[in-house]
Amino acid sequence: MTSDGPHVPHPARASSRIAPAAQAPAPAQASHASLVEAVARAVEDVPGVAFLKPGLAARLRSALSRPDPGTGRAPTSGVRLATGADGTGPWRVDVQVVALRRARSVDVARAVRATVERHLAARFPERPAPRVTVTVTGLV
Repeated sequence: MTSDGPHVPHPARASSRIAPAAQAPAPAQASHASLVEAVARAVEDVPGVAFLKPGLAARLRSALSRPDPGTGRAPTSGVRLATGADGTGPWRVDVQVVALRRARSVDVARAVRATVERHLAARFPERPAPRVTVTVTGLV
């Protein structure tokens, strides 16, 4: 095969390629994801919490394809974490949990809220107190 000049990729093939930089998450996204995961782990350890509310993807997944508890990442579909557009205001946290029947829902919700507040205050002492909303979506 001979080369008559600089190689010009076919437009259809060039657009289907993904640059390596686009595949790696940005540091801010990675740190946000790890923060959400850390909050999810803290919430799962609260007495009376059965589990975080599963998202649609977790519901559709087969029970056989799930990793054993404690071996994979914490499910984070029940935790939403946001801050102001400039990244300085208080954290806004929405947590949805399924509680155990033997525990009072109000006590579980209060314990989850206190755990999230302590966790974020320990990691970000310079930030204002977070606004935490806890919803008990079910009992098992």
